[in-house]
Amino acid sequence: MTDLTVLVVDDDFRVAELHARAVAGVPGFVVAGQAGTRAAARAAVTARRQSGAAPYDLALVDLYLPDGSGLGLLPQLDCDALVLSAATELPTFRAALRAGALGYLVKPFPERVLQSRLRAYARYRRVVDDAVDLDQELVDAALHALRGDGGSVTRSASSATRDLLLQAMRTAGEPQSAADLAAVTGVSRATAQRHLAALDADGRLELELRYGSTGRPEQRYSPRG
Repeated sequence: MTDLTVLVVDDDFRVAELHARAVAGVPGFVVAGQAGTRAAARAAVTARRQSGAAPYDLALVDLYLPDGSGLGLLPQLDCDALVLSAATELPTFRAALRAGALGYLVKPFPERVLQSRLRAYARYRRVVDDAVDLDQELVDAALHALRGDGGSVTRSASSATRDLLLQAMRTAGEPQSAADLAAVTGVSRATAQRHLAALDADGRLELELRYGSTGRPEQRYSPRG
């Protein structure tokens, strides 16, 4: 598995470079393309497909583009998208969500805000990428991770599983991966990853990225405090 790939779509090259710098500052992400128009963005998607590479994972899309609104572009990108725009009209915000945007940032915003959204997106991907079957717990955990808002998620058995994972991490005394914890606790790796992402979104874990020679870095976790 490789880093999460990002397409930056903004007609102002200085702003695009700022966004690219923010992406580069978050481990596990790489800017794989930039475009200043709707046409250029579509061409980048087509070129990537024709090259045999996997689709972009995430697009950062401005709405004010020289050849039309970024809203119409969202369904054509074949990837998840965050809208980054100076547009403050409520109908535009709602239209962006209807078009498929996972989030909406109003320009200008600090670099750290975008990076926080990227880390939340990475948590979301860790939940859904390891899933086999869809159930309500998975849906709640994925949305919780994406929002990173500390909101409530499905409890009962979930709380017991998370307590079990936290205890296993404390017992190990060093950062653990989802695979490590699955082996120790007896839960599946996908279940462990889903609950780890939820604990991470709650601010209860420290995340360490361990890089190998190739591929996406391994996420290893330890409890805070």
